[in-house]
Amino acid sequence: MLIERILALAAAAVVAVALGVGLMLMAMSPPPPARGALSAVTSPPDKGSARQAVETTIASTPEYARFFARLRETFTQDYEGTIKEFASRLSQTKADQSADYYLSEAMRRLRQSRGALAAKAEPEVMLRVFAKQLAVLQAIAREDKKLCVAFLYGANNLDFQRFAASRRPLVADMASASLEAMVDGQAKNIARDQPTDADFKALETALAARGLAKPEIDALLDGKMPDPPLEDAKMCAAGQTYLEVLRTLPEAPRTRIYGLALELMARS
Repeated sequence: MLIERILALAAAAVVAVALGVGLMLMAMSPPPPARGALSAVTSPPDKGSARQAVETTIASTPEYARFFARLRETFTQDYEGTIKEFASRLSQTKADQSADYYLSEAMRRLRQSRGALAAKAEPEVMLRVFAKQLAVLQAIAREDKKLCVAFLYGANNLDFQRFAASRRPLVADMASASLEAMVDGQAKNIARDQPTDADFKALETALAARGLAKPEIDALLDGKMPDPPLEDAKMCAAGQTYLEVLRTLPEAPRTRIYGLALELMARS
């Protein structure tokens, strides 16, 4: 049963929350250039000029600039590879992108190269990753329940791109928490076992105690969406409850489940 539960968890909505897949998919499909952006970079003469244009765009958003400065300090090779790719793309397409796109694409690349390290971080550092995810989910929920569910399932949603642009400090905090978990995991290299049946049972019991019905719990932990599907408001609330309840579990089962989610992040 345990392996089936772990595989199901990989497809469950809550893993999308834990991995910030909404932010990652935002990067995979960049928005059209902002009005006037093409004229600003009509013919970058070389990749050096294109790089300067990219770094100027990033520097224009202080919250994101701090993230990139920390990335350059901690994972210099990843930083250089990311900026060079952005510059090459800009030089070839002459289509500038927003700072929001650059942040999300940088995080997507970083998760692929370093994401597994986050599962080896100290418990409080891992906890911060999920706390920031919850903060973003709560902010989305206050504005749009449908968008909240799209974020839960990692949907590529232009509305989420607009949300990110209007909540940059919040989104930057979420990205920074993930980066710091990778940095800490590289330094501490804590080995963890996978979650046990008892861990999942404790989580199910805690979710039920918070008022979630079996269809909601199954949708969260096993990816089993009932027919007809849960209403957006109910699914959105269930996702928030999951993250709230998970952080109340004892440290050992909580960190095992966190570690699994962060490992899955690196493979996504």
